[in-house]
Amino acid sequence: MSKYRNTKITVDGITFDSKKEARRYSELKLLEKAGKISNLQRQVKFVLIPAQYEAFERTGKNGQPLKQGKKCIERECAYIADFVYRDADFKRVVEDTKGMRTKDYIIKRKLMLHKFHIKISEV
Repeated sequence: MSKYRNTKITVDGITFDSKKEARRYSELKLLEKAGKISNLQRQVKFVLIPAQYEAFERTGKNGQPLKQGKKCIERECAYIADFVYRDADFKRVVEDTKGMRTKDYIIKRKLMLHKFHIKISEV
């Protein structure tokens, strides 16, 4: 059992984080087959804030200067959409199957709107 009491389930050889997400995938596959939506994708990553690096000087054993290095000081912040597809009007839909809205999700939802002008559709 997971932190939010969801049960992982496998459909079409794909493991989903919850029964609700698997059910939604099945619905979207039917809609795609019927021609109501197109270009259905799963787990699409949107980088909200790129990784932050810091340059540093490297030296060899004898103190000779080497090629400058980079050290990651902050990892990237990314939102991974459950589903992305085109609707009947060919508009891109970014969809998240939500059971619980965490604080992290709410911040990422706001960043998606701010950075990409994408309003996440919650199911």
